[in-house]
Amino acid sequence: MGDVKKIKIGIIGGSGFDDPTLFENQVERAVTTPFGDPSDVLIEGQIKGVPCVLLARHGRKHQLQPSDVNYRANIWALKESGCSHVLATTATGSLVEHFRPGDLVILDDFIDRTWGRNCTFFDRTEGGPRGVCHLPMRPAYCERARQAMIAAARARGFNCHDRGTAVVIQGPRFSSRAESLMHRQWGGHLVNMTTVPEVVLAKEAGLSYAAVALVTDYDCWRENETSVSVSEVLAMFAKNVKKAADVIVDAVQILAADSDTIYLDEHKNLVASSIMLKE
Repeated sequence: MGDVKKIKIGIIGGSGFDDPTLFENQVERAVTTPFGDPSDVLIEGQIKGVPCVLLARHGRKHQLQPSDVNYRANIWALKESGCSHVLATTATGSLVEHFRPGDLVILDDFIDRTWGRNCTFFDRTEGGPRGVCHLPMRPAYCERARQAMIAAARARGFNCHDRGTAVVIQGPRFSSRAESLMHRQWGGHLVNMTTVPEVVLAKEAGLSYAAVALVTDYDCWRENETSVSVSEVLAMFAKNVKKAADVIVDAVQILAADSDTIYLDEHKNLVASSIMLKE
């Protein structure tokens, strides 16, 4: 059995977590890392007694576009603050008819179409880890954290899909119609701009990581569908973001109540066994 006292949960999102009454004993902390500064200050406190750390992925003013987010600094900062888990929210477009705007999806896989993003901590950065990490990405997400989110969503009666593959595009532009159709042919259920490298880095850091995706639109693959627009995405996200926030708050309680934390050690052991060191 693991030590329940080591549970501390990082939350990456921003919107939906701006309720000043959500966090007890809230403290803002500016930090830096060997990989640079995270997107914003860390907001530390407790949610119903469980230690948590909140970080706005794009900055609290949403000033960072997806390819400019310092994902390594974000994950490293959460790890260094003592987090054992990271739970994330993300906006997504749907590539399949039955994933409807307003639905929630607990992601279980991804297809990476990004480029130029730093996807590993193991690159000889001063103060970072040494060696080369060939980390397996099946499963991509922590199943225990995923199941906590699924249970939370079902308990609240939300329309939630328990699996989904996100095609992660570079952004900040949306897909062309030909790209959208291609992503469907590849087996993607959703299109997104931020899941990679966040999920990869969280796993490389040995953290339990899961993400709830909020479906905002149908991208542009459907016949007679107008192209997705910022106003459409923002309107749907604002309308439904509390659902995603509720799922995370409830999942925090589920994970903290679980006395079996052996899986946290297994995450760390997987990373250790994936490192190749060469003198």
